[in-house]
Amino acid sequence: MSDTPGWPSDPAAPRLTELFADGERRVQQMSLEAAGLYFDFSKTHLTRDLIGAFRARLDACGFAGARDDLFGGRVVNQSEGRAAEHSAERGEGAPASVDRARAQHARMRALIDAIEAEALGPIRHVLHIGIGGSALGPQLIVDALGRDESRYDVAIVSNVDGAALEEAFRRFDPGATLVVVASKTFTTTETMLNAASALAWLEEDGVEDPYGRVIALTAAPQKAMEWGVDETRILPFSETVGGRYSLWSSIGFPAALALGWDRFQALLEGAAAMDRHFRLADPAASAPVLAAFVDQYYAQLRRCETRAVFAYDERLRLLPAYLQQLEMESNGKSVTVAGTPLDHPSAPVTWGGVGTDCQHAVFQLLHQGTRLVPVEFVAAVEPGHALDPAHHRTLLTNCFAQGAALMTGKDSADPQRAYPGDRPSTTILLEEVTPETLGALLAFYEHRTFANAVLLGINPFDQFGVELGKAIARSIDTEGTEAFDASTRTLIARAFG
Repeated sequence: MSDTPGWPSDPAAPRLTELFADGERRVQQMSLEAAGLYFDFSKTHLTRDLIGAFRARLDACGFAGARDDLFGGRVVNQSEGRAAEHSAERGEGAPASVDRARAQHARMRALIDAIEAEALGPIRHVLHIGIGGSALGPQLIVDALGRDESRYDVAIVSNVDGAALEEAFRRFDPGATLVVVASKTFTTTETMLNAASALAWLEEDGVEDPYGRVIALTAAPQKAMEWGVDETRILPFSETVGGRYSLWSSIGFPAALALGWDRFQALLEGAAAMDRHFRLADPAASAPVLAAFVDQYYAQLRRCETRAVFAYDERLRLLPAYLQQLEMESNGKSVTVAGTPLDHPSAPVTWGGVGTDCQHAVFQLLHQGTRLVPVEFVAAVEPGHALDPAHHRTLLTNCFAQGAALMTGKDSADPQRAYPGDRPSTTILLEEVTPETLGALLAFYEHRTFANAVLLGINPFDQFGVELGKAIARSIDTEGTEAFDASTRTLIARAFG
């Protein structure tokens, strides 16, 4: 990192309204279209000079080579000695990896065909059990695209709290339920405990062969077979596909089953279009890279500790939760790729919600609070319903008005009613929420996360930070509580006696 230029400086820090002195030109310079999406960065403090400075840092960080390594199937997860080949699942990657992904997709499609032909019985319900990346991606896709057209009733359970499973049990007929167990290692404690309880539920309700109703999604097929799943019902995926990047692999099985293969394929194609944009576009004209420049401007120069994402579309209500894992698990690090301490902030806290609900809650802080929070709006031009068009017009006018109000603010003689303005936002517009546009949107966020990691000098593909708490939890049952602090010992004693 010693040869890497420092972060750009912005001593003048012009107000956003000043940057809009030539409004139309500003919008033209700071907006672009890619893979069917429209990105408007004009209401941020990014300028052409800042873009040039960030570009210099990006070049010095070896971005072009890192991007080539990502798509070439070379090691980019240095701490674990692995490639990160989620793009190969979409057809953009090393040829051998793309061929392997296609073969695994063909296997998945064949199993879906068999299920549709009732080879496993008259299935109406799908109980998908996973956690983290093995649940968030499929849940987002099914919720966004399967509201009116889902061919099966899908429940995705991640929480080890039994109340989550019981809710699905109450809804489903065990005689018509397929259990899908999604775990990269097939050892995840929460997932395997939930899976065992689901099998017990099937057996208690008279299903003669509970294991015959189980589909396993894993990068460790041998572990799934040892657990009892027949090899013909195991859908493998590559070890080089990370959990939070895995919905494109067999982890997307419940979405492919519920939506139909053609729509799942369209999701992959939309993501591949964004892959090609990211791989081929000049960084100064790349949507993921410009978004990363915005992220780093506010994190490094303005010391913003959070960023907020608001989906002005009910179908995208799970997007903020999905991005929390993608961004914070990937880039929530405190050391560089070389293991040396970072001397700058890494990922901000990602949070958000759904418009217009959030306008009546958190937007008070965004408009008049003391903290500067960069905001991102995501909306679709076409509605997802057949009700009075006034619904969607009201939704979108609120979305656009919030961005305008954050930027311009409002003076008042009464300080309680004054809005300081100069608060940044980015807007991403989809023409419609379709498999193609949703695939492109999620791939955009993946590549933005990667570009941020290159600028920060960190590895976005490991997640050792999630392991410590899990290891300590296991030790409570195996080693006792003597090694714990007094507070933890007291809590354990009060809970377990």
